[in-house]
Amino acid sequence: MDKQFLNKAIAKAKESAMQSGFPAGAVVVRSGKIVGEGVSVGNKLNDPTSHGEMASIREACKNLRTSDLSDCIMYASMQPCLMCLGAAMWSSIPKIVFACPKEKVSDDYYGGHYVPSVINTGLTHPIELVHFAELENESLTIVRDWEKSL
Repeated sequence: MDKQFLNKAIAKAKESAMQSGFPAGAVVVRSGKIVGEGVSVGNKLNDPTSHGEMASIREACKNLRTSDLSDCIMYASMQPCLMCLGAAMWSSIPKIVFACPKEKVSDDYYGGHYVPSVINTGLTHPIELVHFAELENESLTIVRDWEKSL
């Protein structure tokens, strides 16, 4: 199941890049069903918080009519930044499965030099972070193609 949902997050990243956004996407899944999905088009919306993870959390909360996503899993094409990690914690998401780790791309994409997994351990409710390396190259290819288009 992880592979299927992570492929959907990677497809959202491609959709984001095609919309002239940042090449990252995410989906939130509950009981085997996608309840929220998002692309990273904050530049087009004039909203610096509109990352794929944030958009998928917002949509999941709206669709489920709750801010408690403790029975959900997030799938993200890239390892979430600090803002998105924090939003996942505040919405009680217990697990994030991601394809491309932070260290494979520019620190500029993450707003600096830090290690999300280290910060995660200090959160009130640490999140299980799972790097699904099998799909890393698929996500990274979208990022590299986007970089070439700049």
